Amino acid sequence: MFLKKLSLVNYKNFSSQSFEFDSKINCFVGNNGIGKTNVLDAVYTLSFGKSYFNPIASQNIRHGEDFYVVDGEFEKQDREEKIICSLKKGQKKVIKRNAKAYDRLSDHIGFVPLVIVSPADRDLITEGSDTRRKFMDSVISQSNKAYLTCLINYNKVLSQRNSLLKYFALNNTFDEATLSIYNEQLNQLGTEIFNEREKFITRFAPILKSRYATISGDQETIDITYESHLFEGNLKELLEKSIQKDRAVQYTSVGIHKDDLSFKIASYPIKKFGSQGQQKSFLIALKLAQFDFIKSVVKENPILLLDDIFDKLDENRVTQIIKMVNKEDFGQLFISDTHAERTEAAVRETHQSYQIFKL
Repeated sequence: MFLKKLSLVNYKNFSSQSFEFDSKINCFVGNNGIGKTNVLDAVYTLSFGKSYFNPIASQNIRHGEDFYVVDGEFEKQDREEKIICSLKKGQKKVIKRNAKAYDRLSDHIGFVPLVIVSPADRDLITEGSDTRRKFMDSVISQSNKAYLTCLINYNKVLSQRNSLLKYFALNNTFDEATLSIYNEQLNQLGTEIFNEREKFITRFAPILKSRYATISGDQETIDITYESHLFEGNLKELLEKSIQKDRAVQYTSVGIHKDDLSFKIASYPIKKFGSQGQQKSFLIALKLAQFDFIKSVVKENPILLLDDIFDKLDENRVTQIIKMVNKEDFGQLFISDTHAERTEAAVRETHQSYQIFKL
């Protein structure tokens, strides 16, 4: 997968800007606030149909304008592919591939395999389970359309069940027959999602451990485990057991929407016991393992975005990452940094083709 051209119109701080890429490594350098990260986010948008940093789509339209367009020309398996993502205020977002709009935006996920490494990734350690579930779902969905469809359907049924619980409370009523229909649907969909997540972690964990060992120089051991209510039993039975609680709180308190990932270092939670350096190394390893996993499944190199990586990591860790890029079969890279000289010195060591874009 290779991005050849990128055009932005009214996207974030850009009124109109175009870039052409003919190198493996592409570096965007300039002062803070100039828009380096926004360029990388535009590339991310062409892959996922949404911003990595601001999921509220309308807020990515440039101030004072009422639409944005992100346009990319790719080369994928020796074919030219044109992807356009556009949004007009008050209307639905549109993603087109070769001038044909997708019926469902989710159908585009996985067509442009991509991994981003960003300072915002720290949320994966510090924030709640929702952030880690989204990470897991994002990795699986890039190579498994059935999983993404199942997840979308599960969330629809979950929303309907929660609305029904609120209706019961507001109207002082209860309809067990209707509720059991939702329980059955959640059980079927939730079990499929649980099985895929369990298979994913079984395959993903060894890749992550290997990446961390390389970055840290085998200094300590880490682990990732999958936590779910479904390890306790059948989801339908769990839903039936929790009905009194669910009626009281007016939402569904058990299910795969409560799943989590546990990150540990030397058998202790990395959030509490990991140093800043260990946490940063873990996050880099997590994202490089994501890259490895997607590549092994889709049989092509994902695009790799490294946002502000030189400012957030010490020199030793950056050197380790650059060495990996040099030694291994990585695809196209996009890097943002505030110091042109530092960036160029680092990428020059890779002996790969590179471009420096000064914003």
